Amino acid sequence: MNEMEEKKSSQDTNEEEQEMSMENLLAHQGELSDKLYSKEIIQVKVVEVSSEYVFVDIGEKKEGIISLAEFDEKKPKVGESIVAILEKRGNENHNTVLSHRRAKERISWQWLEKAFASKERIKGKVIQQVKGGYIVDVSGVRGFMPLSLSELGGSPKHYLPVNAKIKFYITDMDSKARKIILSRRQVLEEDEKIRRQEVIGHTREGQITRVVISKVIDSGIFVRYQGMEGFVNLDDVAWKNPQEAIKTYKRGQRIKVKILKVDSENQKLTFGIRQTMPNPLDVLKRKFPFKTSLRVKIIEAVEGGLKAHIAQDIYGFIPETDYGYDGIPKKDEEVNAVVVGVNPQTYELKLSVKRFQEMEDRKRVQQYLKGAPKLTLGQILTESDEDEDDQGEI
Repeated sequence: MNEMEEKKSSQDTNEEEQEMSMENLLAHQGELSDKLYSKEIIQVKVVEVSSEYVFVDIGEKKEGIISLAEFDEKKPKVGESIVAILEKRGNENHNTVLSHRRAKERISWQWLEKAFASKERIKGKVIQQVKGGYIVDVSGVRGFMPLSLSELGGSPKHYLPVNAKIKFYITDMDSKARKIILSRRQVLEEDEKIRRQEVIGHTREGQITRVVISKVIDSGIFVRYQGMEGFVNLDDVAWKNPQEAIKTYKRGQRIKVKILKVDSENQKLTFGIRQTMPNPLDVLKRKFPFKTSLRVKIIEAVEGGLKAHIAQDIYGFIPETDYGYDGIPKKDEEVNAVVVGVNPQTYELKLSVKRFQEMEDRKRVQQYLKGAPKLTLGQILTESDEDEDDQGEI
């Protein structure tokens, strides 16, 4: 092949490539035009940006225009591809009008419908506080989040500021009416459940820790432990008089507790306050062992016996059957008694004057026997002979 033939062949190839490129371009323009006038979402390229409009290539002699006001955050740049949808068809005198905002909104609705169906978490931004809730922007779509679905346990007032970025679920959706209801509370509950499980995972029964009181009620105390709520039952508030002891605790007070029960399945924690203190029953048993002798003061007559004061806040009880030989002791009288036990309900010492007197009697007998002179066999026999002589004389 000579030089002229090669040149001619190269020209033919270029012409074929140009024809193919032109065909592709025309086909693309035809496809773009079909989608545009079918009001489908299309990708268009920005060719110019003025003070009022963004001009885009729609494959026609006249560019399409989009109002610059539709671009809230930033202006598009020349050469950038953006989504758009037909707003108003143009003619020889007027440009075709497109909408970027409506295209984004339609895409967002399609995405939201999928997220709603698959129960996915999505993100948005609070753009307004309104009566009863918030207006939230979700990729160009406005949704409503009631106050009851904005916080854990609901909320009586607004806590989220405008422009706050939040995560939520779609709880209700009406595509025709273009309405969606959002719930941040559901996200918080899920996160809280995971966090609570982590806390419970490293919490062990028997541990001593500190908690903060969140609420005091007649039946016990609610406390906060590492962000979790736990409970102290009334019986575990104090060893003695828990009804009175609970009145000394206040909301916000930091206290020491013992972890009594970890319920992993229900994510509940039970605490005890009295378990961090010595058991008065054990203290009394060590301080006043069985048969300890005491000098006590009678303070009042109660059902079945007498109440006695021993020392400070330590009291005792003398049953009627344990008064002793002298009868019923009088009020303010001091008597000697012996410890025979401890009442586990009242933490009072069980006392007996009668047992004390019996013990003293035995001591006297033992003392007497210990001090009596010992007799020899000769003395015993001599005394026996003398007794016989005496009887003979009588």
